Amino acid sequence: MSTTSTPHINPNGAPIAKTVLMPGDPLRAKFIADTYLENVVQFNGVRNMLGFTGTYDGAEVSVMGSGMGIPSIGIYASELIKFYDVTQIIRVGSCGAMQRNVDLYDVIIGMSASTDSNFMSQYNLPGTWAPTASWKLMKVAIEEAEKQGAKYHVGNILSSDVFYNDDDSVNERWAKMGVLGVEMESAALYAIAARHGVDALGIFTASDNLITGERTTAEERQTAFTAMMEIALPLAKI
Repeated sequence: MSTTSTPHINPNGAPIAKTVLMPGDPLRAKFIADTYLENVVQFNGVRNMLGFTGTYDGAEVSVMGSGMGIPSIGIYASELIKFYDVTQIIRVGSCGAMQRNVDLYDVIIGMSASTDSNFMSQYNLPGTWAPTASWKLMKVAIEEAEKQGAKYHVGNILSSDVFYNDDDSVNERWAKMGVLGVEMESAALYAIAARHGVDALGIFTASDNLITGERTTAEERQTAFTAMMEIALPLAKI
């Protein structure tokens, strides 16, 4: 049972599993818990950033919202790892596709995460460090995607600090470098995990395509992205 509290997480004795799935939206965390987990208990409600622990196919797993952006996931991921001994964090989120061949609802597995954020400066590294996912988690995620027959892509994503960019050419320039999609959290997650010697992976559903202009609704983003969830949940067994 978790008795430690932080400014942002207060389990009140509820357990937090070693593996945590982290959607950005706390309501998506609730959807995952309600839909896929058994014996569910809520371990966090501070600031309405909902967190739940239950079992999936016999394995204990937690799911918790991260909020939007690198500063928010930086807080929650750091506290889960430092104070609750979490060893695996899998981000499950939406992203904007940046390649024409990525269709709506396709799954993107983030092998690495480029970023325009200044987050990495805190580590005072003597060069440019490349945020990279856990190979252990990525390998199993790819196997699960193959097993499910999901249409998926593996490669580089962009974790951007800017949602409404004043420079209209930004997306095109990242796309020229083969970036598959843009989201706002994973580069920090990969860095925090690397710094503390734990495993992290980002699995995404293409909610819109920045090239074709296609997009899904807010309701679909909350509840319809089941393929990535069903790829991510078995990782709790590793």
